Amino acid sequence: MRRFVIAGNWKMHKNVAETSAFIEGLTAAAPSTAVDVVIGPPATSLPSAAMLLTGSPIGLAAQNCHWETSGAYTGEISAAMLSELGVGWVIVGHSERRTLFAETDRTARDRARAAQAAGLDVIYCIGETLEEREAERTFDVLQSQTDGLGALDPAHLVVAYEPVWAIGTGVTASPEQAQEAHAFVRSCLERAYSAADAAAVRILYGGSMKPSNAADLLSKPDVDGGLIGGASLDVDSFSAIIRAAADCAAGE
Repeated sequence: MRRFVIAGNWKMHKNVAETSAFIEGLTAAAPSTAVDVVIGPPATSLPSAAMLLTGSPIGLAAQNCHWETSGAYTGEISAAMLSELGVGWVIVGHSERRTLFAETDRTARDRARAAQAAGLDVIYCIGETLEEREAERTFDVLQSQTDGLGALDPAHLVVAYEPVWAIGTGVTASPEQAQEAHAFVRSCLERAYSAADAAAVRILYGGSMKPSNAADLLSKPDVDGGLIGGASLDVDSFSAIIRAAADCAAGE
């Protein structure tokens, strides 16, 4: 059985003091050990977050990394540098990186390979825009975005399906829409890996998951957790989603 992953992508929110306060609150809430919990604060908060999370089961993610180990890349951070800080995860290929910062499938895969080479687990983001969904191109887009993932180690790969039309909009894919997309993504993974490896890769839903809809989404057989945006900024909301995942894992 695949363990749920509940990961928070904070984007450009929370300074160092706010990050510390959140971690203290989340730790006090004692999130279930039956669920893999990961938080992704801004890069400026990673060092202090890593110290606060030392010995904790809560994982720490960076929101991006460069594909080179070093060089003349002003403003970039390598995966090796993140690993040195105590970061264990990295989010790659998020739709905002794709639309605002010219990320492509190729550069996303290059970042993911570099991250895994540095010992990091990768949360690899894919998903279609509203225009692509309305044009009935969802499966074509997901197929294209997963091409080449066979070069990655499936044991250190988590895929996040993020319908772009549901990110930060308050609109959520229905549980049935999410399951349909996740099942298709798993079929794509079956072409990249062995059937057993593809079955073991966890596929997260990202796109306005919140306490009120988490249980319904997580009840679907191919939805293995969530990459949470806005709801991950509030300790109570994030903790509630973790509890929903723990309840689903327990069959409740």
